[in-house]
Amino acid sequence: MATITVRDLDDEVRSRLRVRAAENGRSMEAEVRAILEEAVRPSRLERRRAALARFRAAADNDDAIDELMASIPPRSSYPAPRGIEFDP
Repeated sequence: MATITVRDLDDEVRSRLRVRAAENGRSMEAEVRAILEEAVRPSRLERRRAALARFRAAADNDDAIDELMASIPPRSSYPAPRGIEFDP
C-alpha cells in the first residue's frame, strides 16, 4: 500500500476533518482514505456508460442494440398509477 504526506494543511481543514472523522466513528486517517476513495470512484453515469460500451463491444450488430433501445418507451408513455389522474 502507498503512503502520502500532505504538507501545509490549513489548521481549519484539519479541525473540520477531525470533527468529520469523529462523526463517522473513524480515525482521521480512515476518514481521509474514505474521502479519497469516494473522490476517485466512478460516478453512476460513468459506470453506466462503461457498461453500455462493454455491451456494444460484445454485440455483433450495433443496429440491433439501437433498435432495442428505440423500442423502450419513454417514461411519459407509461400508464399513470391507478387512482391518480394527470391533465395532459
